[in-house]
Amino acid sequence: MPPTENLRSYRIEDVLAPSRLGGVNVLAADLQHYLQQSRDSLLRALDDLSEYDARRPVMPSGTNLLGLVKHLVGIEASYLGDCLDRPAPFHLPWVEDGSIWDSADMWATADQSRGYIVDLYRAAWAHSDAAIAELPLESPATVSWWPEERRATTFGHLLTRVVAETAQHTGHADIIRETIDGRSGRDHDDIGNAQWWDDYVGRIQAAADTFR
Repeated sequence: MPPTENLRSYRIEDVLAPSRLGGVNVLAADLQHYLQQSRDSLLRALDDLSEYDARRPVMPSGTNLLGLVKHLVGIEASYLGDCLDRPAPFHLPWVEDGSIWDSADMWATADQSRGYIVDLYRAAWAHSDAAIAELPLESPATVSWWPEERRATTFGHLLTRVVAETAQHTGHADIIRETIDGRSGRDHDDIGNAQWWDDYVGRIQAAADTFR
């Protein structure tokens, strides 16, 4: 448990107004920090993988690493761009042709290179980060595809949603990468060697086996 003096607390007036610390909204800065951590971790899951392993469906649902990145391009471009009346300076063909509604944002076609998808994601970061730097969290936003009674919302709500969804999909990416080659989002060697991990997994399995 971290020391309590290191924990930041927020009052509603602090959340809805810029901090006196250099004119930066502290909560917005924290949200951007954790969003960037997840973004970076997601891309690390692609490191040293073949094109095949980066794209192939690993889970029964078809979930795959490059598809997660492609999906999050659209998440940032829409929630932190279009919904704020700040359209991103790039085009997403699968959005424009409507194939996104048939899950075309969840996998990369043969003619969509890894570099193309990753570059789009980085461009989406830059566009989102500009909004985070420039807009108050209480700025109005509209999500046109939500039910009418929920469409009107705020930038802060959508930013929090994007942080949560990116973290969720980064967790998916860690599991997929570990399924492919045993590597997860962090290096297991900083915890224990191969024998340590075998023993650790064995203890977990033994505990589970008592319920068979």
